[in-house]
Amino acid sequence: VQLQASGGGLVQAGGSLRLSCAASGRTFSNYAMGWFRQAPGKGREFAATISRSGSTTEYADSVKGRFTISRDNAENTVYLQMNSLKPEDTAVYSCAATTRGWSKYQSAYGYWGQGTQVTVSS
Repeated sequence: VQLQASGGGLVQAGGSLRLSCAASGRTFSNYAMGWFRQAPGKGREFAATISRSGSTTEYADSVKGRFTISRDNAENTVYLQMNSLKPEDTAVYSCAATTRGWSKYQSAYGYWGQGTQVTVSS
């Protein structure tokens, strides 16, 4: 499966952005999806994950209550709605797919898209 992330940009603290990740090449509903992020000078970290059907979601504590992951299997797309953004949310955000069921661990994901930059100014 090929993944293409989009929707990043520059936003002020307190603002919102919605990231999209479009999948192609395989049956999208066969994959659980995740969003990960990498801030400057730091390792990549988990942000959110969603099950194949969309019935189960899981979030990192740092984004819980502010970010919402969702998916549209008919459109082969997973979304990350980000509200109340903080400067510490500044990172490159990447989407990933796994056939192993939803997971917060990078090692579970076999397919990665290119990242999209999110910059939050104070």
